[in-house]
Amino acid sequence: MKKLIEFIEKGKPFFEKLSRNIYLRAIRDGFIAGMPVILFSSIFILIAYVPNAFGFFWPKNIEALLMKPYGYSMGILAFLVAGTTAKSLTDSVNRSMPATNQINYLSTLLASMVGLLLLAADPIEGGISTGFLGTKGLLTAFLAAFIIVTIYKFCVKNEVTIKMPSEVPPNISQVFKDVIPFTLSIVLLYVLEIFVRHFIGTGVAEAVGKLFGPLFSAADGYVGITLIFGAYAFFWFVGIHGPSIVEPAIAVVTYANIDANLNLMRAGHHADKILTSGTQMFIVTMGGTGATLIVPFMFMWLCKSKRNKAIGRASAVPTFFGVNEPILFGAPIVLNPVFFIPFIFAPIVNVWIFKIFIDVLGMNSFTANLPWTTPGPLGIILGTNLQILSFVLAALLIVVDFIIYYPFVKVYDKQILEEERLGKTNDELKEKVAANFNTKKADNILEKAGVVQNNITKETNVLVLCAGGGTSGLLANALNKAAKEHNVPVKAAAGGYGAHREILPEFDLVILAPQVASNFEDMKAETDKLGIKLAKTEGAQYISLTRDGKGALDFVQAQFED
Repeated sequence: MKKLIEFIEKGKPFFEKLSRNIYLRAIRDGFIAGMPVILFSSIFILIAYVPNAFGFFWPKNIEALLMKPYGYSMGILAFLVAGTTAKSLTDSVNRSMPATNQINYLSTLLASMVGLLLLAADPIEGGISTGFLGTKGLLTAFLAAFIIVTIYKFCVKNEVTIKMPSEVPPNISQVFKDVIPFTLSIVLLYVLEIFVRHFIGTGVAEAVGKLFGPLFSAADGYVGITLIFGAYAFFWFVGIHGPSIVEPAIAVVTYANIDANLNLMRAGHHADKILTSGTQMFIVTMGGTGATLIVPFMFMWLCKSKRNKAIGRASAVPTFFGVNEPILFGAPIVLNPVFFIPFIFAPIVNVWIFKIFIDVLGMNSFTANLPWTTPGPLGIILGTNLQILSFVLAALLIVVDFIIYYPFVKVYDKQILEEERLGKTNDELKEKVAANFNTKKADNILEKAGVVQNNITKETNVLVLCAGGGTSGLLANALNKAAKEHNVPVKAAAGGYGAHREILPEFDLVILAPQVASNFEDMKAETDKLGIKLAKTEGAQYISLTRDGKGALDFVQAQFED
């Protein structure tokens, strides 16, 4: 097992580089920016269809009234995401361009939205068709955004723009600067649409959908879901944020399938699409990557080791809400050969069982998008509209995950008990985690004794960033609590990487949580321009800081002493 992990770790630099790819990040950040629209639309799905579980059905006119907000939010998701994806990609491209010659992200945002309309909307009597402006057009939205930002980059970098005299106000000059790249990009997309329609007989959006349709169908099978969701846990186990690599590749199909399931259910058919956002958040990663919902409770109630019991108590509440870094790095589970099999196997078994419930027992799949911090069992029940089988499924998954993890937890507890009896610690594993997550700096800080002696005298704003804004809240809360207790002028806020750029100038220090630590160099290009300090945390280091407010304040101070 150790040899297998060592072999996997050799590929870590490649996967970290892949996770920093600006196009994958643009897709991910584009979706994050559009998440309020997605969650807003699901409110009306729940109101319209949850009552069905109790035998109550709204009249058709009321149902149509309730679904109108859904149609004008989720129904134009591709149109909106075309703009947010272009904005995110523009931000990434601008980091490599001179500060005096930047691409106007508002212009690329608007151009991408116009470009998508050309590729995905056909004129009909009284307006335009919107069938491919929703989830069906997401792939085309990314295509439009990538093409447009590439053209803008070429034009701006090579000064293929209209230059105005220096006397002209900057806002007016920017308008003329954008005219040529805007025109070239829109014309190119229009030519592409005419070309595809002439030779294939359909618009670009429909052609793209047909091209990738077989691939999406294959992804919904047992082999597809095994490879996709096995990869989530596989990457996380070796210290790479799996969603940064996997989610952009499947985001289109997961949200398209939610919409397809809803339409099937509304038509009275079986909603049978497996690969959805709900499947990923509440079935596969119930309690976080590795399906660890039950693990902290096993540590609390079944382990005899004092250390494991303490880790379980500290991890139970965050893990219940999908933030499982405390158990991942506190146990640790990552890089721990004892947990390799259950960490990979439990998510796969969960999605297999879910597929059986859908294909064999006739349960409807997910039809609503919910926040990822919704507790796993509740997410399953609400996301599938309170079906009786959903209650059974949630309970069954907890039992199955318990059975999968039980022997490995007992083996690990026996190891830790022996170490406690001999007065030893698992130095070899700690060294392994430290080698992969760089925990030395935090270890030195946490070894300091006594009361906090903090030299920060002026108000210092700290921004903690993680992948989605959940894990970062643990450290931000610890900092704010300790700052208040020790009267230190530090204020901390939590956020998600990719949604930070507009608020960045308000902060003096940015701390990257472990999931986004691989983005350090990209982030440094942003913080250096603004004169902001930047620090990254790795593995057990981050968890230690969230548990020790004094140590966290020392960590903040240390960043200004370098």
